[in-house]
Amino acid sequence: MSGAAVEKSLIPEDPEDLKLITLARAARARTGAHQGAAVRDTDGRAYAAASVHLEHLRLSAIAVAVAMAASSGANGIEAAALLSEQRPSTEDLEILRDLPGSGVTVWWADSRGTVQSMIEP
Repeated sequence: MSGAAVEKSLIPEDPEDLKLITLARAARARTGAHQGAAVRDTDGRAYAAASVHLEHLRLSAIAVAVAMAASSGANGIEAAALLSEQRPSTEDLEILRDLPGSGVTVWWADSRGTVQSMIEP
């Protein structure tokens, strides 16, 4: 996962990627957060999270999902989905690089779950 991010407009064909989008959408809806995210580790386990906006703690949904994966012993991330009105930030893409996998794909979808783009950080 090095170099500049490459963006492609695609709809996931892999049912596991569609599952990530569904999990991210559910996490966002359940909490009413600004963002929902889900990541799949290299063992196939999925972690869903919502963004956190507390007085003394602000974390993106991707940051929370990656932290959940790391604290569960994940050695790498193979895919991620973010539901947000804004594309993943540079910081979010860097966070995904902290748990490297091969060929990591990030699906960015709007609040309805409509895919806006596929990003390969």
